Amino acid sequence: MTEGLPKKPSLKRPIGAERKSFSADLGLVAVDAPTGWRTLPAIIRPSVDGVELTTWAEGNRAFVDAHLATHGALLFRGFDGADLPGLATFVKALSGDLLEYRERSSPRTHVTANIYTSTEHPAHQSIFFHNENSYAHTWPLKLFFLCSVEPQVGGETPIADCRQIHRALDPTIRDTFARKRVMYVRNFSEELGLAWQTVFGTSDRDAVSAMCLDAGYEIEWVGRSGLRTKRVGQAVARHPRTGELSWFNHAAFFHVSTLEPDVRDALLEQYGEDRLPNNTYYGDGSPIEPSVLDHLRESYADAKVMFPWQQGDVMLLDNLLVAHAREPFDGPRKIHVAMSEPCTEHDV
Repeated sequence: MTEGLPKKPSLKRPIGAERKSFSADLGLVAVDAPTGWRTLPAIIRPSVDGVELTTWAEGNRAFVDAHLATHGALLFRGFDGADLPGLATFVKALSGDLLEYRERSSPRTHVTANIYTSTEHPAHQSIFFHNENSYAHTWPLKLFFLCSVEPQVGGETPIADCRQIHRALDPTIRDTFARKRVMYVRNFSEELGLAWQTVFGTSDRDAVSAMCLDAGYEIEWVGRSGLRTKRVGQAVARHPRTGELSWFNHAAFFHVSTLEPDVRDALLEQYGEDRLPNNTYYGDGSPIEPSVLDHLRESYADAKVMFPWQQGDVMLLDNLLVAHAREPFDGPRKIHVAMSEPCTEHDV
């Protein structure tokens, strides 16, 4: 399907290349904005000493919103108050209350005030590109990442512009997904992955059944402790504020073929496809072709942008416009995450 598509330029370049700088807010900050075919991230730095992040943000919300709509990702670097106690106040200054992490798909630890650790997968593993909770009934429109302890080796959080991905996809593939949508099949058990009690925040089966019905899930209780859910969601979303189309789903992330080969083979041998913790299909239940999944993964890779974390960095993502991932790392690494502004498929 991809024969004849133009070769896309690689986006795997260090940030700082091909940028223009300009001052803003009476000289308090400077913005390094990507130019040309790159869109993200824009780096915002203080131009003078002593600029406190939340105080500055409170008076410049429109400025931040405008740059976020353009670039999809903003990296605040070198500000005072860019620490764990300051993260919650920064989020509230820009976008209101912090959201609880619901309909979970990854292990995290709650730290404080709806601030969580980043996904706690083993350090030697990479985490594929995804838009937070795009498989779910409700997702956050904004994500905030704070680097509390910078990794010494690896541990970057790659980002990718989903507007670019949408434009670059083979039109036949893109249109098929837009028409059929994406089906997510999840199996919850005590043996593997997150328990349904953790995902839905309750051990009351009736409450979970009502919650799933309201969110558009089909459910099947399996044995004494198991639960299988199915949900069909969007593959493409129109941003509620900018009107732009974005590739917004977990189709590649949750598909079994995206796992490392040894992990994939072990899971299939032990559980079979029907009992995998996560898997994806077209919305009508038909399988997604291997060549299509390869094309999706290649499209994310072509849009990949990375930068090394520095302690005190705060990255703000528009979750509908930008996907994120994680590189393997050695040594300590502590990234905290907060979410805000709930959004549903009715909004896009």
